[in-house]
Amino acid sequence: MAEICCLCGATATAHFALAPRADTVALCPICHAGATGPLQDGPHWQCLNDAIWAPEPATQVLAFRLLSGLGAHWAQELLDIAYLEEDTRAWAEAGLASPGDVVHRDSNGAVLAQGDTVHLIKDLVVKGAGFTAKRGTAVRNISLVPDNRGQIEGRVEGQRIVILTEFVKKSA
Repeated sequence: MAEICCLCGATATAHFALAPRADTVALCPICHAGATGPLQDGPHWQCLNDAIWAPEPATQVLAFRLLSGLGAHWAQELLDIAYLEEDTRAWAEAGLASPGDVVHRDSNGAVLAQGDTVHLIKDLVVKGAGFTAKRGTAVRNISLVPDNRGQIEGRVEGQRIVILTEFVKKSA
């Protein structure tokens, strides 16, 4: 008998460990990708409305962490009304980054750091500067926007610009 995803009920293909404990849950490919990589709001994540109320603490922990990572208004509202036992909430929060820790990731999910070099993966029209930053352009010595994981800053054609992380790829 095939396992089902603890979050959405689809056929599970992978197991995911919920640090810092050794407990694991079965996940479908979509839920596994969200649990291990960058997370974006979408219709699939409405399954978290039910998962946060699941009787299994491991499912509640993963739902809590995913809702925390979504940043969508509906997800925050659900977190505000969700009840988790004290030890379950502590477990869920232990796996989250600190509120001050903003992780910047490129279009492939690679973690970006201050001073990295990235390449543009798409032509970008630079508003207010009157030029287009061409695909393949190297942006050296980037700066991370501290309160927005989706933005970095760098110099292109002598201009300091803000670039969305979804349009860059980290250089090797």
